[in-house]
Amino acid sequence: MPDAAPTRYRLAPSVAARFVGLALVLLAVLVLVGTALVSFAGLPGDAVVVLAAAGLLGVLALAWWLRAGLAVVRFDDAGYRVRMVRGAGTKQAAWTQVQEVSTASPRGIRCVVLRLVDGSATTIPVDVLAADGDALVRELQVRLRHGEGLRPF
Repeated sequence: MPDAAPTRYRLAPSVAARFVGLALVLLAVLVLVGTALVSFAGLPGDAVVVLAAAGLLGVLALAWWLRAGLAVVRFDDAGYRVRMVRGAGTKQAAWTQVQEVSTASPRGIRCVVLRLVDGSATTIPVDVLAADGDALVRELQVRLRHGEGLRPF
């Protein structure tokens, strides 16, 4: 796998839908507050329509970014990077820094844990990714072997 293209893993659709749902609830609260301000201040009602339209465009942009633009986990020849995962630990490292790979299920969430030589660790929750967990582990194994300079027989 010399000079393989970087692999990006995106958010699972169910996780992205949760973020979009939260954004819609926040937009509804914002429109409610805006409506109250417009009615008390005597401003034109079109201000609420503009606020709602701008907010809806923002929610649509967020949905697109979460589904197509955001790479949560990225593997390349040099190492890995994890973004937008609270509690992931070390967010990026080179493959040569990885000492051990294991799986865990804290609170029932399937995770891959990369333990580094400095004692820190990276926890990647598999269920939040739009990927097959087994395929992710297989690619991780290949990347690790290649990163350490090991070749299959």
